[in-house]
Amino acid sequence: MISILPSTDAWRILERKAARFAEAEGIVRPILKAVRERGDRALLEYARKFDKLDRKSPAVPLGELQAAARQLSPEFRDAIKKASGNIRAFARLQLPRPKSKQMAPGLRLGQVVRPLDTVAAYIPAGRYPLPSTLMMTVVPAQVAGVPNICVTTPRPVPEILGTAELLKVTNVFLLGGAHAIAAFAYGTETMPRADRIVGPGNIYVAAAKKLLAGEVGIDFIAGPTEILIIAADDADPKWIAADMLAQAEHDTDASAILLTHSKRVTAAVAREIERQLESLPTAPTARVAIDRNSAIILVKSLDEAVEISNQFAPEHLSIPDGSLLPAIQHAGSIFIGPASTEAAGDYASGPNHVLPTSGAARLRGGLSAADYVKVISTQELSLKALAGLAPSITTLARAEGLEAHARSVEARNRG
Repeated sequence: MISILPSTDAWRILERKAARFAEAEGIVRPILKAVRERGDRALLEYARKFDKLDRKSPAVPLGELQAAARQLSPEFRDAIKKASGNIRAFARLQLPRPKSKQMAPGLRLGQVVRPLDTVAAYIPAGRYPLPSTLMMTVVPAQVAGVPNICVTTPRPVPEILGTAELLKVTNVFLLGGAHAIAAFAYGTETMPRADRIVGPGNIYVAAAKKLLAGEVGIDFIAGPTEILIIAADDADPKWIAADMLAQAEHDTDASAILLTHSKRVTAAVAREIERQLESLPTAPTARVAIDRNSAIILVKSLDEAVEISNQFAPEHLSIPDGSLLPAIQHAGSIFIGPASTEAAGDYASGPNHVLPTSGAARLRGGLSAADYVKVISTQELSLKALAGLAPSITTLARAEGLEAHARSVEARNRG
């Protein structure tokens, strides 16, 4: 049964398990080295060993994507159309815009926005194939105008291949694990080199992304998925239990945490979790996550709940209403009000479900269209505007010992 803890013991559950990165990095390093040095030969060796690849090339032919799309039910197609439409609309809202402003006579400053040339989206297909992650990683790239969008997944699941075809993505590869990350980071004879690799994966994928960050752009290093729910006295225990189990079924390392000052809600949610587990098909996974990594924490007030939440910086945060929003400082994505189930964000409401975990929400929010572009500053000065800035520029340049900087200004202001 789920643990029930006082707020003084919250640290016991909020102290996340340290990811086994040291062990994973030791396994991954030789794989990265082999792909960098031997290219396709090493890549295919690992693909046959780990992905059970039984074809000459990991590239999926267009005909196979089209055949997979024909297998999709009308209901699935409609779901993809609705969800991807909302994701696309929200990505447009997030996209940085070009700007230009006359700051002073003769001084115009601004920015231009340019897409990355090539991105690679990693789509897991282990315990659960995730066509939703395909939409979340590909659609913002399309909105950003990225010309070369690649997708890699370890298994030829019709839902993933067919979704790629519906989204008009043609560069699809059957690769998983660290060797897939290495292939896109370095480029091989057949695999394009990416500017950025995005998407979640297992600890070996995460370790590869960590080791290659700087060699290639990444979104962030994701750990086990998590939700933190703040509930008031009037919360519906059935809804809360359902949300906690929705997170717990992802993985045995997932965590679901409830913060409430209501003893009634505490007892009712604990009972409801047990009742719902009895009929849940994914109960073997969810049961472990609930018993090992999850808890109900009794707090003194909603203010204390917010304080604990900010310390935890959860991937997903559910709050009872908008009154708490101004006090929230750290979260990957916030779900406001009882009807705003986290599953809506996972699939169809629009905001991205590729989110920072393990406290990384202190540093950034989730994946967005902004991750697929470069924002480049522009500046245009007249000679008169440069003359007005010249005393400041030359004084600072000479203070730093950079005489040529000062002279480059003075050369334009003589005579």
